[in-house]
Amino acid sequence: MSLLPLFDLSLRARAARPALECESADGRRAAYTFGDLEIRSNRLAHLLRARGLQRGDRLAFFLQNRVEVIDLWLAGVKLGLIVVPINVLYRERELTHILRDAAPTAVVTSRELAGFVSGEVPIWEVDALAAEASGAPDERVAVPADADTPMALIYTSGTTGAAKGAVLTQGNFATNALTLVTAWDVTAADRYLATLPLFHVHGLANGLHIWLFSGCHMRLLERFEHLKAPVWFEEYRPTLFFGVPAMYVRLLELPPEVARSIGSRLRLAVSGSAPLPAEVHERFRQLYGSVILERYGMTETLMNVGNPYAGERRPGTVGFPLAHVAVKICDEAGAPVADGTTGELWVKGPNVCAGYWRRPEATAAAWVDGWFRTGDIGVRAPDGYITLQGRRSDLIISGGFNIYPREIEEVLLEQPGVREATVVGAPDPVRGEVPVAYLVVDPAAFDETALGQRLRTQLASFKQPRAFVRVAAIPRTALGKVQKHLLPRPASAPAAGA
Repeated sequence: MSLLPLFDLSLRARAARPALECESADGRRAAYTFGDLEIRSNRLAHLLRARGLQRGDRLAFFLQNRVEVIDLWLAGVKLGLIVVPINVLYRERELTHILRDAAPTAVVTSRELAGFVSGEVPIWEVDALAAEASGAPDERVAVPADADTPMALIYTSGTTGAAKGAVLTQGNFATNALTLVTAWDVTAADRYLATLPLFHVHGLANGLHIWLFSGCHMRLLERFEHLKAPVWFEEYRPTLFFGVPAMYVRLLELPPEVARSIGSRLRLAVSGSAPLPAEVHERFRQLYGSVILERYGMTETLMNVGNPYAGERRPGTVGFPLAHVAVKICDEAGAPVADGTTGELWVKGPNVCAGYWRRPEATAAAWVDGWFRTGDIGVRAPDGYITLQGRRSDLIISGGFNIYPREIEEVLLEQPGVREATVVGAPDPVRGEVPVAYLVVDPAAFDETALGQRLRTQLASFKQPRAFVRVAAIPRTALGKVQKHLLPRPASAPAAGA
């Protein structure tokens, strides 16, 4: 299953239909039909081919959201290129690693971002590239492709080490989008407000592909800005919004009457890329009258599990395996565990990437008999709902007891004055590790002594945080995942081996 015939349901069959509005950070807007996007990407494909790019070559982009990212993606599909999206928050160290590892022919970027890119790879400035492409032929150029044709090299967030490039195929993207369009009942009548970055699989594999497959309308914004969100929602009146937990936390700040107006038109709000606290799920339901659908995916697998569109969207859970995915929860030896027992999620299906780029050892370690070991810890309820409890690497073992930080974090976020919370293990000479909580608090409402007293009534003694470390902000990736390795070491944590 290749992508272009599915894209043609919109690019050709809906050519005259309004497809896209783009708004830049300075407020400038532009509108396009699906036919416009077909012509733009045809022209760019001709130019890229004239510059020597061939099937299988890598082409990177280091760009904020803009129509040229869509042009690049479509042209990449038509030429059989391997597109390498790069997080715009990355700087010299991360950029150098990815560009050396992927070895792209060039990196397409803007004048504002070009200074962060080393001179090892040719830089193609995006405005100059678009201007040159505008004079190229309109006719389509396309090479044969199938489900196994590599489409993208997307690097993991690298929160615990050097990022690895997941080789995602056209079949991965096609399967993922077809399943979501069906599962979430997305049609050409929908209106999708897109604020997620297109360098990430959440905005790219889900948002952009659902839009192209369904033929709905999309308004693409450079990035999410909570102060502008009320105007965006009221002007555009979206029926679809995909976000990360941090966005939904900021949306809870809107006045009730504004929130209720937005919620009355919002058919589906989806959350992913990081765990959504159950408290945020419930507060959003009360304020907006709309129930967030939380789902679970990864760079390597795209979407795996989701709460039902028609059915109970259970707070704190990620729901059931999607139609194209098999999921099992395994113990350390790889044997499936019983419902109600914690283990590692293993997944299998046409959504799983072809492996890690130039990392045969990492690929061999992650795949077992066709199953991908996600590294995520979770538990399945008897009725099938899956709850995530964190990364295998985040597990805290204290005095022989397993502690899953997510459980403690959920309790902390329910407490007065706690705005954000994350829990990590700190070395302890007696117990091996002990949990330490990092908190962003509202000083006017936070009482550390009272917090400790409440936690003693809600958590087992070995799960009690041994220290509360107040921080101004919790370091996160662009999509809201906590970067625990960047947290300051708590002064009260015992030294390793002390």
